[in-house]
Amino acid sequence: MNITSIQNNTESMRIVLKSGKEQSVRRYHPWIFSGAIKKIYGDPTEGDIVEVYDNKGEFLALGHYQLGSIAVRILSFEKTVPDKEFFRGMIAAAIDYRKKLGFFDSEVTNVFRLIHAEGDNLPGLIADYYNGVVVLQMHSAGMYRIRKEIAGIIAEIIGDKVTAVYDKSESTISYKSGIKVENEFLVGKSQPVIVTENGYRFFVDWTTGQKTGFFIDQRENRKLVQLYSSGRDLLNLFGYTGSFSVYAMKNARMVHTVDSSGVAIRLADENIKLNYGDDGRHKSFQADAFEFLAESRNKYDMIILDPPAFAKHNDVLSNALQGYKRLNLKAIENIRPGGIIFTFSCSQVVSKENFRKSVFAAAASTGRKVRILHQLGQPSDHPVNIYHPESEYLKGLVLYVE
Repeated sequence: MNITSIQNNTESMRIVLKSGKEQSVRRYHPWIFSGAIKKIYGDPTEGDIVEVYDNKGEFLALGHYQLGSIAVRILSFEKTVPDKEFFRGMIAAAIDYRKKLGFFDSEVTNVFRLIHAEGDNLPGLIADYYNGVVVLQMHSAGMYRIRKEIAGIIAEIIGDKVTAVYDKSESTISYKSGIKVENEFLVGKSQPVIVTENGYRFFVDWTTGQKTGFFIDQRENRKLVQLYSSGRDLLNLFGYTGSFSVYAMKNARMVHTVDSSGVAIRLADENIKLNYGDDGRHKSFQADAFEFLAESRNKYDMIILDPPAFAKHNDVLSNALQGYKRLNLKAIENIRPGGIIFTFSCSQVVSKENFRKSVFAAAASTGRKVRILHQLGQPSDHPVNIYHPESEYLKGLVLYVE
C-alpha cells in the first residue's frame, strides 16, 4: 500500500506564500493559515498533500491541505516522501516516547494518550489507549483518508497489547471535506472496557462517550483533587464520568456530581459504585451547572469547575471569557470560607493569560480574598509542541478562598 498514491502527487500540488508570511514556518509552527497564501498550483482537494514554498521559490514544508482558516497542517519541514514508512516512523516515535515514560509498564494505569496530534508532530491525529483498545479521532481529511494504514501501523508496533482499533471521526471531520464518515472498528472488535487509572477503575464506552470516551488529560489533576478533598464537602460540576468524584471519594466527607446529561450521570454513578459500592457519601444530580451553583451558597467547601470548551474558534472568544468569568464568580461567591476551587479551561483559543484574567475579574467582583495555590496543565502523554503554543490547551487554577 502506497500512502503517497492515495493522497496524490505532491510534485503537482504546490502552495506559495506571500512575502514575509514564511517566518512562522521557519520557526516550525505546524499550521499555515489561508491568509498567508499567495498562489496555489495543482488544484488540491481536501486531504491532499501539498508542498509549501516561500515567495522566492524556496521549499519550506509539506503537509495536508484543507479548506478553512488553517489551510495546511505541516507534516515535515524537510523535502521527503510521505509514504507508509514515513508515517510508520512518526507513529513509532510517539509510541516509543510513551514507552520511555513508563506508560506501557504501569501496574496502576492502563489508559493514556498514545498520539497527541501536533504535540507528536502528527497534526490532525489523536489516538487514545484504553486497556488494549486504541480509539482514533482524525481532525483532518488527510489523516482520515489513511486511517486504515494508521490503524494497521499502530497494531503492528504495539503487538499483543492491542486487541482492537476503533475510529471515531464522525464528529471531527469537517462537512466541507465532502467525505462521508462513519465510526467503525478498523482492527479487531471489542465491547466497552474497564480501565484502571492510578488504581481507580472506570467504565469506558468510546461509541457513546464524549471525545474518545474519557478525559484522560485530567489524570494528574485528579490526584491533586484527592489530596485536597480530605474531610471536605465537594461539588463536581460538569461531572461527566464522575472521574473527579471517584478520586475525591477517597477522602471527602460528601461528594455531589452534577451534569446536564442523564447519560453522564448514570455513568458517574456506575463509576462510583465500581470503586466504592453503595456509598451514601455520593449523590448525583441531573441539572444545569450554572443554576445548581447559584442555589448552593455556603453548602460546599470544595468545588470542581471543568466545563466543556466555551470557545472552539476565535470569533466567540469574548463570549467564552465572559462565560468563564460568570462561572467562577458564582463559585467564588458561594463557596464556604476556607474553600478550594479547581477551575479549568480546555479551550485551545483561550490563552493561560486570558483565562487567568477572567478568573481574576470574577474574584475582584466578589470582593473576597483569593489565593492561587497551583497553576495546572496537561500531563506528559499530552505533550506541548514548543513551536505550537496552541497545543497547550488545558489550563487550570487551584484557588483558596478566604
